[in-house]
Amino acid sequence: MAKRASKPKAEKRKPFNIMIVAQRGRLQYEALIFAASLRHSCPDFAGRLFVAVPQPGPLWPTDPSVIDPDILALLAEMGAEILPFESRHFGAQYPYGNKIEALLAMPEGEAFVFFDTDTLITGDLGSVPFDFDRPTASLRREGTWPQIELYGPDHSAIWSSLYAKFGLDFESSLDSEQPDGYWQKYLYFNAGFFFYRCPHVFGQRFLDTALAIRDTPPPELVCQSLDPWLDQVALPLVIHALGGGRNTLPDGLLDGDISCHYRLLPMLYARESDAVVALLEEVTSPNRIKRVLKGHDPAKRMIYQGRGTKLREMFDRNALPRREQMIRNQIKKAGFWMR
Repeated sequence: MAKRASKPKAEKRKPFNIMIVAQRGRLQYEALIFAASLRHSCPDFAGRLFVAVPQPGPLWPTDPSVIDPDILALLAEMGAEILPFESRHFGAQYPYGNKIEALLAMPEGEAFVFFDTDTLITGDLGSVPFDFDRPTASLRREGTWPQIELYGPDHSAIWSSLYAKFGLDFESSLDSEQPDGYWQKYLYFNAGFFFYRCPHVFGQRFLDTALAIRDTPPPELVCQSLDPWLDQVALPLVIHALGGGRNTLPDGLLDGDISCHYRLLPMLYARESDAVVALLEEVTSPNRIKRVLKGHDPAKRMIYQGRGTKLREMFDRNALPRREQMIRNQIKKAGFWMR
């Protein structure tokens, strides 16, 4: 009797770590929601979840660390590990720099994925075919930087000056399918997620690049604001330098079926899918989580008191305003904005 053909084995991918950043205030509650969504959607996640927390120091006028014992206990219950790190270059003046400095506290030589804390994990991260030798970042973004001034340098002049500053090949970073002068022709990401094979290599390059842009920008940047855009200006240069680029991940996974970078709870209720809203409300429904999240006014009102449902009725998800700021303005006008 002939043997039956065996089913092909599913590809077993090497475990990787996850890093998010939390501190006192909104981010500690978002970290709790992130951890709950990870354990719900990816119960067999084989890596480690690090919640990086800045420590008190001269760059913070008040203590930024997470000290709420209930939040810490729930994070530990969900398998999260608190990762303290020192703020040596950014701190309160530029808190977006937390994601840069925290990378250097991660385990060296271990592949990682960074997510902004205001993210939900909505599917199996283990199914994502990360190529940790070819980093990329979120393409769910708008043309927020640079803002071209009349008679000032154009996109090409600004971006090429940055590539030249770091000895990088500018031409190979361009998207040949996009017209000259259009912002999407140039490598630009949202920093809501990124990944690489080693957090120390990535983090040191990120730090050096961001500091050089901040402290000694090329003349072409004289009219450009770097607050809050510094991390997103440096990020494409880092990714390009490390051999990455656009689309090193299949479409529709991160910022798609597997993760949702919602940015703030009012934005989630305004524009995300019914499935995302249902997942948020499911993972925040256990009483032990609800009791803690009610200490955060936006979560209490949006999730538990129904304000999110009322806000959601204001928008047609099939015909949303083109720009994110337009959605925010409508929410604010209706009196539903919270952060």
